[in-house]
Amino acid sequence: MTKKDFYESLGLAQNSTQEEIKKAYRQMALKYHPDRNPGDKAAEDKFKEVAEAYSVLIDPEKRSTYDRFGHDGLRAEGFSGFSGFNSSIFEDFEDILGNLFGFSFGDLFGTQQRARAHYPQRGRDLALELEVSLEEVAFGAEKEIKLDRVELCSVCQGSRLQPGTQRSICRYCQGKGQVRYQQGFFAISRTCSHCHGLGEIITTPCRKCGGSGKMREKKELKVKIPPGINNGMRLRLEREGEAGDREAPKGDLYVTVRVKKHEIFEREENNLFCQITISFIQAALGATAEIPTLEENEVLKIPAGTQPGEVFRLKGKGIKSLGGYRKGDLFVKVNVKIPEKLTKEQKALLQQFAESTGEDLKTVYRGIINKVKNIIH
Repeated sequence: MTKKDFYESLGLAQNSTQEEIKKAYRQMALKYHPDRNPGDKAAEDKFKEVAEAYSVLIDPEKRSTYDRFGHDGLRAEGFSGFSGFNSSIFEDFEDILGNLFGFSFGDLFGTQQRARAHYPQRGRDLALELEVSLEEVAFGAEKEIKLDRVELCSVCQGSRLQPGTQRSICRYCQGKGQVRYQQGFFAISRTCSHCHGLGEIITTPCRKCGGSGKMREKKELKVKIPPGINNGMRLRLEREGEAGDREAPKGDLYVTVRVKKHEIFEREENNLFCQITISFIQAALGATAEIPTLEENEVLKIPAGTQPGEVFRLKGKGIKSLGGYRKGDLFVKVNVKIPEKLTKEQKALLQQFAESTGEDLKTVYRGIINKVKNIIH
């Protein structure tokens, strides 16, 4: 039988928003719910129809596939229809329907949700920031960090039992972990509220951890900082997060690297930048300068006539690329310092120098004024 258009099932246009889809589903789910229409097969079928339509249209990926290729596209993507959708899409409306009628959507559609306790849960991931210096970034380092994390109890090893004792079969569910109820049209299985789905009860909990199976402890770890790492990068340390349930793996630890500001160098990718200041005489006549690097100092020859702001490059004096061998360069910007106070003798000497070059010290802006006049005329 040809399936009805999902938009038509919910009474919507194809360009409807997510909120409009939710509102339409909410209204129709309440209208056609089987508990409000006992014995009405048509209402039950309509309820399932709008539920399937909603499960597709509320999911951006499925909706996009449906808009382009229709029902055939969904089948090609492996969406098997009403019996195959995930009941978790209805979580937004459990306060309306689940609480109203006293059961969950998983119970309603026969997708009985097994208690999470049946499946050992993986440990929680942890995240922290680690501050490193530019030198440690350049050459790599091993840093020590301290953690306050959840570990399995050292006495019960996560079993939650006092050593030498055993669990007892839950007398409420007879060890099944679920209790079955008959409610009108539906037969409902719910997780046992006494054993939380385990089917067993701990009568003698571990005295050290109080029956939780876990304890918070302080740990010290060493983290290797690879050469060339960039500010803000994350390192993943597998199985260094918090402990999971017994027989479940630990979570991971994510370390975000923050590089401290350096007093001399600035970094751009694998290149370094710094500045030096020389006198105007050194700039005019030339000089040599000792330049600091992250290794040993380098001698830089400054040629005569160097201009303020000129940049020189020292090849291979930057930082090694992450996971590579090639180093960046060090760029040195030269600033020229002009003396603020001169003696009469120094002023006279500079005046003589200006006269020897034919420089007119009183008409600094004449060239600019002449250019403006030429533009105007």
